[in-house]
Amino acid sequence: MGELLNAPNHLNYRKDSEFYRAMRDLYGNGLVTSQDETWLRQRRFIQPLFTPQSVDGHVTTMVDGAERVAIRWHNCPSRLVDLGAEMTALTLGVAARILFGVQAPQMLPVLRTTLPVLGRAVLQRGVSAVRFPSAWPTPGNRRIARAESRLDGLCDAIIERRRAAAEPGVDLIGRLVAAQECGDALSTAEIRDQVKVFLLAGHDTTATMLTFALHLLGKNAGVQNRARDEAEQVLVGGTPTAADAHALTYTTMVLKEAARMYPPSPYLTRRAVEEREVCGYRIPAGADVNLAPWVVHHRADLWPEPFRFDPERFTPDSERERHKYAWFPFGHGPRGCIGQRFAMLEAAVALAILVREFEFCSLSDSVALTTDLLLHPAGEVPCRVRRRVPVRPANRHTDQWP
Repeated sequence: MGELLNAPNHLNYRKDSEFYRAMRDLYGNGLVTSQDETWLRQRRFIQPLFTPQSVDGHVTTMVDGAERVAIRWHNCPSRLVDLGAEMTALTLGVAARILFGVQAPQMLPVLRTTLPVLGRAVLQRGVSAVRFPSAWPTPGNRRIARAESRLDGLCDAIIERRRAAAEPGVDLIGRLVAAQECGDALSTAEIRDQVKVFLLAGHDTTATMLTFALHLLGKNAGVQNRARDEAEQVLVGGTPTAADAHALTYTTMVLKEAARMYPPSPYLTRRAVEEREVCGYRIPAGADVNLAPWVVHHRADLWPEPFRFDPERFTPDSERERHKYAWFPFGHGPRGCIGQRFAMLEAAVALAILVREFEFCSLSDSVALTTDLLLHPAGEVPCRVRRRVPVRPANRHTDQWP
């Protein structure tokens, strides 16, 4: 694993596979898909947006999103919810608010309809044995082109309005517009590509992690009660802070175990530049190499009883003793996910707030799975939610929330 993911050997294994080419065509040449000097330049611009201090600054938005879900559930007559749909709506709303600020309500309807189309298209183009040229006017290509045009057009319009404004804004898109390095700035196309990648990685991975964490808690009352006890001890007083979120140690263990059992990115691909030998196997030049977190996360030699849900696998002592590549749901090395801290923080905040206020009972033992770019439930993830505290009042905020 280290041969493929860690510096400097990772340079021999590039994002040139058909999967990444399809992703580059549809999502642009952003931080996830770019390479070489382009990637280094983008990384210099974007890294300041994902420092610990910057990520912690978004906690209020994360808390607000989770509390709004709690209020809606408190007032839901049936209290039977689809965890997948609910968590996707939660994390997409948070991502849109952090990216677009007051323009998030304008973006959300577009995001809901275009992102699933692009995700499915990447998988189809990346793994299909027969690839029709994207310029051919097939029904599928026309549907993809409409989604691309709608999403790109609205992103570009927002970016250009920000450029023309006296102040571009303090949300992420505003900070990308304002970013400068030695007089250099990101172009509109570059900002748009980063926005699309953040929308993908900034909500889908977190939604998957939360969906399966709550599903697993709904089948394991003892673990759920322990997570609730921690939430009640930590989340006291007013609005939870970043310090509160970092104190949710057991909640984080629950999320890590959920991401082990259901890694949001179940596979990674690279293409070898030069022939190499790895663990006794010859990898010829030009060969595609597939890394599968799903497979590694379910190896019995690394994870005894790998299909059993057990957050105790992630105590500090257990993590120190385990091989560093035994768990890598966000990738690893220089090209590991820059948003891992963001995803884990948002998931911890949301899980703690929801578990504090509700009891969860999963209505199915297993969940059918599917994947496009990321792992998803193939259908609904039904869960009965029982209110533990009195009906919540209307949200205290008066600003628009997508």
